[in-house]
Amino acid sequence: MASSSDAPARRAEHKSLGLLGFLLKLPFTVAWIVIVSILTSIVVEWIGIYFGWWSQPGSEHARQTMISEMGYLDSQFTRSILVASPADFANDVINTINDWAFVKTGITSWVEGLQASTGWFGSIADYAQSVVYVTLMTLTRCMILLLTSPLFLLVAIVGFIDGLVRRDLRRFGAGRESATVYHHAKRMISPIFVFGWLIYLSLPLSIHPNLFLLPCALIFGLMVSITTGSYKKYL
Repeated sequence: MASSSDAPARRAEHKSLGLLGFLLKLPFTVAWIVIVSILTSIVVEWIGIYFGWWSQPGSEHARQTMISEMGYLDSQFTRSILVASPADFANDVINTINDWAFVKTGITSWVEGLQASTGWFGSIADYAQSVVYVTLMTLTRCMILLLTSPLFLLVAIVGFIDGLVRRDLRRFGAGRESATVYHHAKRMISPIFVFGWLIYLSLPLSIHPNLFLLPCALIFGLMVSITTGSYKKYL
């Protein structure tokens, strides 16, 4: 029978395995979010083209949205702690993906051939071209999220410190401990990222990054603070 002294070692091992599993699963989770976002954006764009939701004809709406998002990238991200020239870095990545995914595979030439046709093939060209624009638009937003990742790290540190202070005040002041608040706040952290990124990446309209990033970062920091502050008094 295992002694009670082995319990802390087992808990530490469980936490380390949990962290390792999270790190291993993270790239697949991010890839899943990006793929689902691209597919969702394409479906919404196609529905908008079919029912005439957009004021621009054909794939022009997707092109204008892509240009607007790239404009935010060029004008709003002039400095970053991750790379020396964030706009140039992001544009190089997007151009490389475009070259390998659409140009070298012949998709761009195929779409251009359809655009030169008339009738039914011309309509197919609008849907095919919108796939290219929507994919590049989503990748542009992915680069924006990557370049703003230090914001979420900073907010997480501030929330963690604030939670530790409130936890110490509660611990030394004989405050009430609530495991329910802790577990609910902890569960909210991952959905903030998953659903927040899905909504931002899939949105068929151009949106300024600050309108999404700032509220999402504040909510994330708040959840980190609540989770840390409501953690049990005694370790």
